[in-house]
Amino acid sequence: MQRIPRTLGRRDQRACSLSRARLADAGGAHGNPAAAPVETLAPAFVQALPSLGRQPVTYSHEVNGEMLYELCAILVRMGLGTPELWLECGEDPLVLVRRSILNRIGAETVELFERNVEYHLEVTDVMGADSAGLSTGQLAITIDCSGCGFLKIGPALRALESEEEGLGAAFYWTLIRSLYRVMRIYDHSDAQAYEENLIEYAQEDDPANRDQYEFPEVDKALPECIRKSLKHESEQWRLNYRRLLWRHRYGRYRNWIGHVETIAKLARVRARSFEPEDFDGYYDGPPLPALLIVFEMHDAVAACFDEESQHMLEGSAEPAFRAVFTLDNAEQCSAAMRAAERFVLVNREVCKLIEVIQCWEASDEGRSFDRGNASLRAA
Repeated sequence: MQRIPRTLGRRDQRACSLSRARLADAGGAHGNPAAAPVETLAPAFVQALPSLGRQPVTYSHEVNGEMLYELCAILVRMGLGTPELWLECGEDPLVLVRRSILNRIGAETVELFERNVEYHLEVTDVMGADSAGLSTGQLAITIDCSGCGFLKIGPALRALESEEEGLGAAFYWTLIRSLYRVMRIYDHSDAQAYEENLIEYAQEDDPANRDQYEFPEVDKALPECIRKSLKHESEQWRLNYRRLLWRHRYGRYRNWIGHVETIAKLARVRARSFEPEDFDGYYDGPPLPALLIVFEMHDAVAACFDEESQHMLEGSAEPAFRAVFTLDNAEQCSAAMRAAERFVLVNREVCKLIEVIQCWEASDEGRSFDRGNASLRAA
């Protein structure tokens, strides 16, 4: 048995009493640790360390993100955004920009577009499919078309020609020439170009394969009034077209003529905030057609479009609309907004014209002109 010297077990009286007191407190009542009071080893310190509770633990940053807030400020100064709208958007700049633009376009116009065409609007700091950056401080407003509108105009032209000879031609040429200045459309001239290319391919192909080609014969699908006026390109003829439309502006088809005259007025307004050659090389091809104009439901123009449209999405197409501006240049900002507004207004008139003609075609009068054309085709 090991013997422990007494000197090792001797303790100071003060230390012994302190030890016993702590031992008694640790046991609590009847020696139960659960009933013991909890004490800290050190008193509370006035200057505590800061806590990360209730603080955001992530932070996101975008390159040129400050431009977004500058754009919001510009929209507010132009009256498109308001402090009240900023609060409604939860102080989110992206939501504010989107809401401001949509409010300017109007809910009715947005619904009209959704029924007739597929447009996608975007404000971006890059250009082209390869996301090439713009100059410092520049933004671009782009509108892409993923589904074009459709206008069958043959019965309407026959109805106009029944009012006065040449009125149908005046209506048609005024419409498409005005649209040429604002957006890309697909009409009989595009179908004729496709047919010419097809003929050239057939002539260069092996003679044994030429029988496999089917030519759409676009000229035969043209209404008589359009075929007669194909070579009338002088200013005098254009003046005569305007006079014809003016004489019938209060006639039976005043709604149609009113929409076309509004489109012509908007198209004559210069609204461009960039030069097209400044952005050559960013895209593989021209814009996709925003509107297909045919004379009958399944005519040669529609057949040519069906063939060409199969290859339209193989590359990156230019947007249907594009406006580039610098944030700190008030004149450029205003020009870009005017250009975007003109594009929207022209398309609104086009969509209204489409629906008005469709409604007329569903009426007894419209069906009579449509049936008349069917009998002519059968003959």
